[in-house]
Amino acid sequence: MNLLLAEVAQATQRLADAGVPSPRFDAEELAAFVHGVKRGELHMVADADFDARYWEAVARREAREPLQHITGRAFFRYLELQVGPGVFVPRPETESVVGWAIDAVRAMDVVEPLIVDLCTGSGAIALALAQEVPRSRVHAVELDETAHGWAAKNVEGSRVTLHHGNALTALPELDGQVDLVISNPPYIPLTEWEYVAPEARDHDPELALFSGEDGLDTIRGLERTAHRLLRPGGVVVIEHADTQGGQVPWIFSEESGWADAADHPDLNNRPRFATARKAMP
Repeated sequence: MNLLLAEVAQATQRLADAGVPSPRFDAEELAAFVHGVKRGELHMVADADFDARYWEAVARREAREPLQHITGRAFFRYLELQVGPGVFVPRPETESVVGWAIDAVRAMDVVEPLIVDLCTGSGAIALALAQEVPRSRVHAVELDETAHGWAAKNVEGSRVTLHHGNALTALPELDGQVDLVISNPPYIPLTEWEYVAPEARDHDPELALFSGEDGLDTIRGLERTAHRLLRPGGVVVIEHADTQGGQVPWIFSEESGWADAADHPDLNNRPRFATARKAMP
């Protein structure tokens, strides 16, 4: 075992003792970042090339600073995104939400589907859709100024059109024309603040996390926005907490002009997102 791998083993134990959920992965990812190699190449780093700044990075992660803030990058589906303080770090569970949306758009008989991503944050969802649905026209909306700045860096040179504005009033010029509306909105109840992981509670923007006493305030607003934007037969996809399964589909009721409202599980088989179709007139 070379010096770096021995240090990674020590770092793994330190991160585990600090309560970091994935200590081995994070220790290796930090080592790869500091030394400018891939995780699978750590054994190739010569002992003389060990960089003591590794332990500075480990100490930051030990204090529960998000891994992605330390490295400045987040991976999402086939993307590498720039992230840092002031923007929500995309989570793996959202990848299955986007996967469902991509399949839904591909199944539509639309040559150039029009897609809107509300509460875009880093731009992860919008960019994934633009990349994996090649002829799509994708608009992304973000209210927070700092998060919008990160999204602007990520969408530069892409086919995503970024808007700085409120998701609940955005894009009136697209009313009745959109094929798919998708969002990973804030959905944590204010009463659960103390139970949120330190990485999110202390580092993600509050605007991206909390939404009223039951966590559903923003989703209720997005229901109205989605209904306004979508064409008849268009689809909405909304991520929610795994504890909110069954509640969100009720928001997209037949009385409000929706059909086929349903919940869907994530890779851990927990209810993770709801979908509905705008009813035909």
